[in-house]
Amino acid sequence: MSRHVTGIGGFFFRANDHKALAKWYNDHFGINDQDNGWIWQQDAGPTVFSPFKRDSDYFDAKQQFMLNLRVHDIDGLLKKLEEAGVRIDPKRQDEDYGRFAWVYDPEGNKIELWEPKG
Repeated sequence: MSRHVTGIGGFFFRANDHKALAKWYNDHFGINDQDNGWIWQQDAGPTVFSPFKRDSDYFDAKQQFMLNLRVHDIDGLLKKLEEAGVRIDPKRQDEDYGRFAWVYDPEGNKIELWEPKG
């Protein structure tokens, strides 16, 4: 295993209205809430890197990626998102390694929320 790679340095994707979508992610998740507007300092924690089979139904077949955000207090976050009118998938999943929920950004991208056990 290569020790040259130390982590994921960025996540880049296309958007119909990139400025509005960046603001939405900042408003609801605090992503890029920095003076320089593009560096997001994250808390330490696990990251899962997992290619899926092309015919997986874990997320929409038209979607080439799914962003997974580690969260604290998933229930509290979901309540705030619901109050803000964010589209929320009613499905919930509890696993040995954490709790999961899903929401959608304004462009229809499914986002996985993960509250790790701990």
